[in-house]
Amino acid sequence: MKNIIYFLSLLIAFNQYSQDQINDTIQGTKQNLDEVIVKSIRVKYSSPITHSNISKSELSSKNLGQDLPVLLSFLPSTVTTSDAGAGIGYTGIRIRGVSAQSTNITINGIPFNDPESHGTYWVNLPDFTSSVENLQVQRGVGTSTNGSGAFGASINILTDAISKNPFAEISNSVGSYNTLKHTVKFSTGQLNDSFELSGRLSKIDSDGYIDRAYSDLKSYFIQGAYSKGNTLIKALTFGGHEKTYQSWYGVSRDQLLENRRQNPYTYENEIDNYKQDHYQFHWNQKLNEKWSTNLGLNHTYG
Repeated sequence: MKNIIYFLSLLIAFNQYSQDQINDTIQGTKQNLDEVIVKSIRVKYSSPITHSNISKSELSSKNLGQDLPVLLSFLPSTVTTSDAGAGIGYTGIRIRGVSAQSTNITINGIPFNDPESHGTYWVNLPDFTSSVENLQVQRGVGTSTNGSGAFGASINILTDAISKNPFAEISNSVGSYNTLKHTVKFSTGQLNDSFELSGRLSKIDSDGYIDRAYSDLKSYFIQGAYSKGNTLIKALTFGGHEKTYQSWYGVSRDQLLENRRQNPYTYENEIDNYKQDHYQFHWNQKLNEKWSTNLGLNHTYG
């Protein structure tokens, strides 16, 4: 992973609405403008593609600070890995046995896969699940043409929708191996029925199951939105700063029998210290009952 990766994309999508309302497993029968942002790369419940729709409430009930792949491990044909052994830090996911390089990951329709390796480094976005509105996992060849090839699977993520009512939230969790998670969220609610500002700050610490697999993770999410009539405009930024001891090397069978928590890395302070920031701008305009336009801009630094 290089120190600096620059990625800019411009997406213009035209989406056609059906004249008949179709039940959706996430939002019911109502199609809101937030959902239109990812409409072009998602499939309906009746589509002949094996998929799962995961709501915010389902994710929240499982979210104790683990990376997103670990929270999806209950899905069919899904296997997840954790370098530190606690689901925090460097984690990976395989769907139907296919590596992350062949799994298409998008956030609000913007590619998240690393443009160089096509892998996904969830450690760069700790506690990102707290800012996810819903997601869809497509198993097998998927519908997304944004980013890397969707040969093994696709994970399409939609971030927090606009909150009509103001709120403030503080959540903390404690777990094994000195795992601590602290999250603060807020929203102004819709001001003048149009504008909303929301955000999140998170801090996660964990010693990990493996020896010297400590994680020190920080992340943020800030969103400004305007919604009026048939217009939705969103500007958001999110990112993270991770300091993790290196623990991705395997051990031999004899070493495993001697000490299951053994880490081949023996140097003090041998850590991965990395920051990544994402900036997105979305403008959706509903033209009529059948057509809408969606403009997306993205800049990733880190």
